[in-house]
Amino acid sequence: MSRRGGHGDLRDLLPDLLGWLDSGRRCAVATVVVTFDSAPREVGAAMAVAADGAVVGSVSGGCVEAAVYERALAVLDTGRPVLERYAVTDEDAFAVGLTCGGTIEVLVEPADAALLRRLDAAVRTPEPVAGVTVVGGAEPAGTRLLVGVDSTYGSLPTPDDQAASALFAEVRTMLAGGESGIVRLPAAPRPAAPLTEPLTVLVQSYLPPARMLVFGATDFAAAVSSVGTFLGYRVTVCDARPVFASAERVPDADEVVVDWPHRYLERETAAGRVDGRTVICVLTHDSRFDVPLLQAALRGPAAYVGLLGSRRTAEDRLGRLRELGFTDAELCRLSAPVGLDLGGRTPAETAIAVAAEIVACRRGGTGRRLTHTDGPIHGRPASDEARVSRW
Repeated sequence: MSRRGGHGDLRDLLPDLLGWLDSGRRCAVATVVVTFDSAPREVGAAMAVAADGAVVGSVSGGCVEAAVYERALAVLDTGRPVLERYAVTDEDAFAVGLTCGGTIEVLVEPADAALLRRLDAAVRTPEPVAGVTVVGGAEPAGTRLLVGVDSTYGSLPTPDDQAASALFAEVRTMLAGGESGIVRLPAAPRPAAPLTEPLTVLVQSYLPPARMLVFGATDFAAAVSSVGTFLGYRVTVCDARPVFASAERVPDADEVVVDWPHRYLERETAAGRVDGRTVICVLTHDSRFDVPLLQAALRGPAAYVGLLGSRRTAEDRLGRLRELGFTDAELCRLSAPVGLDLGGRTPAETAIAVAAEIVACRRGGTGRRLTHTDGPIHGRPASDEARVSRW
């Protein structure tokens, strides 16, 4: 069984949290709810602390973990959630080590066993679900609600019907796009309305793993599948040759399919199982497979399409696609040769170059050495208003 890479959020902590709760251990959860500037972790990054001192997860990559750990133990004593800000400009925050130059706000709250069990059940299905957490306003802070496409679980942050409708509409819009971020609801205009102060909530969209489709069951496919799994993708390897398409050759793939690559991709696309988060790696290195497959891939919704091969191979495939009517704008979607220039030669080194390009495309990175760049190193807008990447 493959071990999928972590998301860095509450999903990764669920096995430990539920194990603690099932054994009668009290625990608290700390969640990053706002970031500014070069913060080391994204909104949604989570850490859990048990009353006996056990800890899993991270909210800052090491900068303020000790302070958050102590705050979590204090929350377990009081039973009341707290919202803390850590910034390099704050003397106390600098003392605990937030030397990255960023600012984070962390909500620390006692674990809600019923809600965590419901979330655990929800993320095991192919349907997306969003968690709604109050982080500011008249309501006490804390996670209150899980919102699915057609369902809700938990109590609303406000009994005001107008505000509730606005909240549900925004949450489901974000969920449909796979987005997470801060939502602010203004105070109700009616004097008698329950929501008399603005309400700020964090919406966290939990989506099923994005797909990585690897075509060609080669030694390169085994390495790419491994790094794809590490990045959190659900990996499918497809090859028309039964002798090569076996689980033994690509042990980290979630599934291995024996089919003509273009036929499989067309079927998956028609069924809606290829979307704007899907990445496609074409490693067949055979024009019989490559050209019809690239036709289907480049005219589909996938976020990334990469082709393994030499520059001569890349030019050959591009020429064949132009003859089939592809425009330069359409061909700009193709990464050929695949990967960043790392100078690698082995399948493992090539897989790292492919993964690096996928991450750079996803996050807006340059692919240059950080020592030769300036500005934020995490490639994120310096505002808590920015939502996380869709894919």
